[in-house]
Amino acid sequence: MHCKTLNLPQLQLSYLEWDTGQEPVLFLHGLADHAGVWLRAGDFLADCYHCVAPDLRGHGDSGKPARGYRCQDIIADLEALLAHLGWSSAHIVAHSWAAKVAVVWARQQPQRCRSLVLIDPFFINRLPAWMQITFPMLYRLLPFLKTMGPFQTYEQAEHLARSLKQYRGWSDFQRQVFQRGMEQKADGQWGSKFVFQARDETFLDVMQVAGLTEPISIPTLFLQPEQGLNRTAWQLQPYRAHLKQLQIQKVPGNHWCFLVEPEAFNAAIAAFLTQF
Repeated sequence: MHCKTLNLPQLQLSYLEWDTGQEPVLFLHGLADHAGVWLRAGDFLADCYHCVAPDLRGHGDSGKPARGYRCQDIIADLEALLAHLGWSSAHIVAHSWAAKVAVVWARQQPQRCRSLVLIDPFFINRLPAWMQITFPMLYRLLPFLKTMGPFQTYEQAEHLARSLKQYRGWSDFQRQVFQRGMEQKADGQWGSKFVFQARDETFLDVMQVAGLTEPISIPTLFLQPEQGLNRTAWQLQPYRAHLKQLQIQKVPGNHWCFLVEPEAFNAAIAAFLTQF
């Protein structure tokens, strides 16, 4: 695995690359995460696949401009990354909010997607405008945003992380993922590398952009964690209606199944990709 950087006009895009295999696979992390969440998956697939996992703008070690965190900004970065890699298309594996980005991208540029793997998607539908007044409360209450800090010490941040669902069990892998996503700020405090301007603009964007609006014929695997967000037939209905080559597979774990149950997750991804 190699850590690399692509210089774009507005920012640097950091990414991880496993380049021993051939078939291209692009991993997209969810909101407030980073490319390191795919370390186990990339290692698992590396013999057969050429895997790339970017830190999306505003996350990880990628650039953090003052503005420019809409879905279209993310897609433009991904288009530039594919061009840099020499890929005309790839299998897209996307988690949570990034699964919505992937669906919008697939709708707009279907030739880019050999297949889609959607892992417990979040924000797939356009949120009603009145929900904007609840954003300050959501910023405080959503567990995955709590690691943004600030914390007086790294130890305080880690203590909180150990109580969160994505770090259940606190394996060496989870500890590594958490550490890669944290940094000491200029004032000496600690917090996530994910930045507030990315959080705020992304939440505004999900009110304005709908994911599933028309039929998509790309082969798609919907991974449904047993303790995830999408558990009911009502929640799955939009995917069944719009994704015309849809497979749904339950996997153990929660919304972050690739962190809490990586072996089962990796096996599910590998089995799906062998179909192509």
